[in-house]
Amino acid sequence: MVTPFGPGIKTNSHAFRAAETSFRPVKFFDVSRHRARLAAEIALPEELPPTRLKRKQEQRLDRASKMLLLATHEAWGQSGWAPSENLPLVFGTTSGGMSLGEAYYRQTLGEPQNAKLQAWRIHQYQAQRQALDLCDAFGFSGPITLIANACASGANAIGHAWELIRNGSAERVLAGGYDALSELVFSGFDSLQALSTTSCRPFDNNRDGLALGEGAGVLCLESLDSAKKRDAEILGEIVGYGACTDCHHLTQPHPQGDAALASMVAACEIARLAPEQIDYVNAHGTGTPLNDAAEAAAINRWAGDLAKNIPVSSTKSSIGHLLGAAGAVEAVICLIALREQWIPATSTLETVDPICNFPVVTTPREARLDHVLTNSFGFGGANASLILGRWRG
Repeated sequence: MVTPFGPGIKTNSHAFRAAETSFRPVKFFDVSRHRARLAAEIALPEELPPTRLKRKQEQRLDRASKMLLLATHEAWGQSGWAPSENLPLVFGTTSGGMSLGEAYYRQTLGEPQNAKLQAWRIHQYQAQRQALDLCDAFGFSGPITLIANACASGANAIGHAWELIRNGSAERVLAGGYDALSELVFSGFDSLQALSTTSCRPFDNNRDGLALGEGAGVLCLESLDSAKKRDAEILGEIVGYGACTDCHHLTQPHPQGDAALASMVAACEIARLAPEQIDYVNAHGTGTPLNDAAEAAAINRWAGDLAKNIPVSSTKSSIGHLLGAAGAVEAVICLIALREQWIPATSTLETVDPICNFPVVTTPREARLDHVLTNSFGFGGANASLILGRWRG
């Protein structure tokens, strides 16, 4: 994983355990005319890890590609996989190489006769380019599936990859999500007045909006038989996935969280688990008034009277909303929680919204976790829920 805390599992585990936050004034583009001025930016390392890419190829990578490469390098090294000619890739993103599109547009308007770098920008801007960069970097190839399903993209990508393995279409799949901050996306959210002008406080009674971040999360998914044959270290198990579309409104969820409820129920049905068997919910929890109210209503309905026993938190309070990367990174956070047996916190919460019938975790704490559920909901009505299980061997 790569988050505003930095690259790598250890770095992020330490930061989440300390309930740190990563928001600071935006530096990558001018926000002087915007309502919101803060975001969770990543300080990328000056040198990328060694891969098969040539120096010239590395220099052509945009920010999104670098984040995805860093996350994949960690996952690839952990997996012990060898290069393959038939490794499916499934990734979620909302903006891909958007910064290259912005650069192309600015140069076209400002210097219409100057074609320098424009062909390269068109080439790198294409949505599949980041995945193709990975193929070149690590020496594998296979069918590439890109899911652009708003803020559920990363979770949808992992869920789709899991289904490919479950139905026998693939033995191994590289899956995840990524997104880099861009001026267009930041300005869009700001113009919708969806960004917080104070601090991102999911499930807080006085919340006023989300905060954007950037990052990448990558998982090496493999069938159990394949992993056992090569005596691989198994980090965890995906046991359930549910997806549902909310047709209520383009940007607003149904007030009672109908689709969110449906995706949680579907994930539990596939996992053959009841709500009381879920030990922790990693909420979508963006910090916007409407999203958190709808998700809280969905969790209340899903768990009923048992909601009071299920701890919930939103890690977006620490790293912001990573858009297409959110579902994937939060799945990795859940994996860390399962392996290390603790629950991350909603680090900025001050006053819990009374609508929450469940305990909102405000301080990281040790806990016995066997199954965790993570929600990802997006504009356009995309809803996805993943359930991960602790691997005991």
